Amino acid sequence: MAATDLRLHGLYAITDAGLQPPRALRERVALAIDGGARLIQYRDKSDAAPVRLRQARALAELCHDRGVRLIINDDVALAAACGADGVHLGRDDATPAAARGQLGDAAVIGVSCYNSLDLAQQAVEQGADYLAFGRFFASRTKPEAVCAAPALIGAAKRRWSVPLAVIGGITPYNAAPLVAAGADMLAVVRGVFAAPHVADAAAAYAALFASTGDQEPGDDPRTGALTERGHTHR
Repeated sequence: MAATDLRLHGLYAITDAGLQPPRALRERVALAIDGGARLIQYRDKSDAAPVRLRQARALAELCHDRGVRLIINDDVALAAACGADGVHLGRDDATPAAARGQLGDAAVIGVSCYNSLDLAQQAVEQGADYLAFGRFFASRTKPEAVCAAPALIGAAKRRWSVPLAVIGGITPYNAAPLVAAGADMLAVVRGVFAAPHVADAAAAYAALFASTGDQEPGDDPRTGALTERGHTHR
């Protein structure tokens, strides 16, 4: 794996099988990483198990070569089979403790908590590595998801030290207050993978963390390289 910062922090780009042909998935994920994505979540709700395994293995290889983490949505068995770094669990999925038992102590276990601090408390007690709240804005991916208020981020920060991901209709134009409130990760589907220029879209989100001091001054969010005179390329 390439040397990198593996904190649970920054742009968390989530794939959607409907946003590109299957053959383009790996290339578009690579572009998201070029733009500054620090975590990738493979999300495919289809029943095509062999296809999902093949794609997940390809993304695991890519992500590990590029020094970012790959998380699998919902499917603990797939996460184990493809060599992913962890799994993201929803309300109807395995418990964090059960996932940990299958994936091991080093696995990253994330849990959707929607707009509920009670669910978050349960997730923390069961060993979750990060909590995900949302939706914060209107979402085309999950239009019927419950709404979460930005104040929820501060309330969670005061209660727990685990990283927080926020999701739901997040754009580079509405995300800054969420980052300022304490969101550690911006989980984004369409804002990255429905964009005509995936790397540029990812870079716009990554820049929000650069502006809060997440990166060293002068770091380019696409490459981590120091740019001339400390300015970043957008």
